[in-house]
Amino acid sequence: MSELNYALDTFYFLICGVLVMWMAAGFAMLEAGLVRSKNTAEILTKNIVLFAIACTMYLLVGYYIMYSSGAGGILPSLGFLIGEENSVDAVLAGGEDAPYYSARSDFFFQVVFVATAMSIVSGAVAERMKLWAFLAFAVVMTAFIYPVSGFWTWGGGWLSEIGYSDYAGSGIVHLAGAAAAFAGVLVLGPRRGKYGKNGAIYAIPGANMPLATLGTFILWMGWFGFNGGSELKVSDVVSANNMAQVLLNTNAAAAGGVIGALVLSKLWFRKADLTMALNGAIAGLVSITADPLSPSGLGATIIGAIGGLIVLVSIVSLDKLKVDDPVGAISAHGTVGIWGVMVVPFTNGDAGFGAQLIGVIGIFGWVFVTSLVAWLILKAIMGVRVSEEEEYEGVDLVECGLEAYPEFTVGGNK
Repeated sequence: MSELNYALDTFYFLICGVLVMWMAAGFAMLEAGLVRSKNTAEILTKNIVLFAIACTMYLLVGYYIMYSSGAGGILPSLGFLIGEENSVDAVLAGGEDAPYYSARSDFFFQVVFVATAMSIVSGAVAERMKLWAFLAFAVVMTAFIYPVSGFWTWGGGWLSEIGYSDYAGSGIVHLAGAAAAFAGVLVLGPRRGKYGKNGAIYAIPGANMPLATLGTFILWMGWFGFNGGSELKVSDVVSANNMAQVLLNTNAAAAGGVIGALVLSKLWFRKADLTMALNGAIAGLVSITADPLSPSGLGATIIGAIGGLIVLVSIVSLDKLKVDDPVGAISAHGTVGIWGVMVVPFTNGDAGFGAQLIGVIGIFGWVFVTSLVAWLILKAIMGVRVSEEEEYEGVDLVECGLEAYPEFTVGGNK
């Protein structure tokens, strides 16, 4: 039976990892829809290359840093590669210490989480960042910055020891990605023409709302693997029931987020703003990710709906502060990520507000400061922002030498 359970849990883990990998397509489509057409090919290039960089750097050093260090520590151990696979004898021996899924499946599931955190950054810095500066930051983020705070939490480090609770990563993944994005946006500055005199804010509409909507649905679907896989096993009755509850709550929270954001958009702007509804879905998903197991279905809907309200207020507030985030990533993953972490003790008696708050401060502080240093070093060495002329022309031609929609340009059909 242990051999069959091992095979089942490994297969389940791998399939959940595949679903999370599919979220990379969701981020790519969402961001491609919310940027202008002249910047589409470059944002797609960022998304596929960052995924490749994340997989490579996490394989080389990131996974070792995150999962090969002593319990309760602050400074992780440094090393390379991902270690040996579980032996047949260790699996068949049974007992409490026997592994219940393949070590390789664990790496595969973890590496797609790293790519998710990095994907959050790409949308926030869109339309004005140099491609190679972004990719250089991706190396640092996925090889070192994310694995260190990941060690503090899921790797058994000091945040884990004080009781920080984050089932699937509202703070560990989403807040971390948003913190890195926030640092990058502060170094970059806003897009040309986004803000005017006397506090004027000018909307810069995205080029393709159908793509953005498709991307959101893909993310919604992929999130079932993101949260469902974080149960870690499915081969016994309790785990199977838990996974079913997790998927129910994940779906309910996303629905609540859409409704909350859309209702507030109608009341505030007198319009049913599609972009706010899309961000509301993501906000609902981020809200429930820190604990998709403990709440009831109705509770998850309410948690997601509040997340949908928060994301809209956060997007508007950051805009007023001239923090230019073309896709709302800092709000949907960062501001709402904090909400997701802090709401956990309301439904989970094993979590405490103090530990959750320390976790938020620790993760945000570490990722923001180290990311800010990395961005400033890159700015000094190679520059991080394209020129004003290049930004006007569009980064597709400047960085990639092609356009995503050539038939729409003058002479495109010649």
